[in-house]
Amino acid sequence: VQLQASGGGLVQAGGSLRLSCAASVHTFSRYSVGWFRQAPGKEREFVAAIWSEGRTFYTDSVKGRFTISRDNANNTAHLQMNGLKSEDTAVYYCAANVAGKTLYYRNVRTYNYWGQGTLVTVSS
Repeated sequence: VQLQASGGGLVQAGGSLRLSCAASVHTFSRYSVGWFRQAPGKEREFVAAIWSEGRTFYTDSVKGRFTISRDNANNTAHLQMNGLKSEDTAVYYCAANVAGKTLYYRNVRTYNYWGQGTLVTVSS
């Protein structure tokens, strides 16, 4: 399985970006998907996840600002990011787990496949 993340860029604080994660498999609807981010000098951290059934999870710092979704017909997942802050600056990675749902969605080790990352820079 290959994942291709896209949609990153430079945006002013308060702006929006929509990240996309395109999968190479037509069974993508059966996978759970996570978005993680890694800022310079920091560990990779959980941002959001979505189960195959559509249930979503977020880290506290993005609740109410970010929305994770999936388009199973096109084997794609999205992360809509609104109200961006300078502390959101990071490389964002999408990841997929063959299990359709998992209680360990916050853990990087849960995911079998990773995209290459897309850089999000928020200027203050």
